[in-house]
Amino acid sequence: MAEILVLIDHAEGEVKKVSFELLTLARSLGEASAVWVGPGYEAAADKIAEYGPAKVYVAADAELTQYVAAPTVELLQQLAGNGAAAVLVAATGEGKEIAGRLAVRLDSGVLTDVVGVTPDLVAEHSVFGGSIISHAKVVKGTPVIAVRPNAIALEAAPGAPAVEQVSVALSDAAKGAKITDRVVQEKGERPDLTEASVVVSGGRGVGGAENFKVIEGLADTLGAAVGASRAATDAGWYPHQFQVGQTGKTVSPQLYVAAGISGAIQHRAGMQTSKTIVAINKDPEAPIFELVDFGVVGDLFQIVPQLTEEITKRK
Repeated sequence: MAEILVLIDHAEGEVKKVSFELLTLARSLGEASAVWVGPGYEAAADKIAEYGPAKVYVAADAELTQYVAAPTVELLQQLAGNGAAAVLVAATGEGKEIAGRLAVRLDSGVLTDVVGVTPDLVAEHSVFGGSIISHAKVVKGTPVIAVRPNAIALEAAPGAPAVEQVSVALSDAAKGAKITDRVVQEKGERPDLTEASVVVSGGRGVGGAENFKVIEGLADTLGAAVGASRAATDAGWYPHQFQVGQTGKTVSPQLYVAAGISGAIQHRAGMQTSKTIVAINKDPEAPIFELVDFGVVGDLFQIVPQLTEEITKRK
């Protein structure tokens, strides 16, 4: 079977959920081979093995993580030169930079924000807020494909992958931009937005920054992450890093609660794959109700506090 390289996205020893999505996808395309860059693989080995890679390439040299993007690109270039059919990375800021640089090095093509890939390596893109699915294929060289987080349904396939230690001799160019310091962003008690199993989001109907306390209260009761629509973040009511939508984060939790969100196509593109969707809106004609599993027509400032109180009682 053709080898599909998957770059594992990890930080502080914690593997990002999108990496397991990439391994799930890779198994449907060929023989999945994970690529781990930097120290710390041992702590994550069992979790990676749950998603069935046939092989794991481990480049444990800490030097590879001391520079910006280029060392990882040179490692992937070296590995892809052994006949890989494709390289999959996460469509994050760093992942897209790696993908673009790697495609140039391989003299091939790059596809970004992909939501699916067929066995013959035709990539699917969701455009115009999900109203159209377009298809594209790299016609020269080894395809480099950046897949949007939460686009692929996880499917475990426990195994015992072969582990191969690898190294790469970095060029002087790869050492041109060095990381001089790292600052770990303080995390609250809420889960990460893109990896949460429950998300509670507020929109224009929340009416102001101070009113997001109502949304946060429900989220904390459910052990959920907090999200916001573009209208809310553009208005400065909530930080942009929590925006859910086509130009924000894509989420696919087990439960998505949308309060005061009308359901513009831009927002729907970022949450429509959620397993169960609940909407609260006082406008019975709001487009969000076309998408939901459960809809509540009413004032969120009456409904959400009651919901929070009732959930608290049942804990």
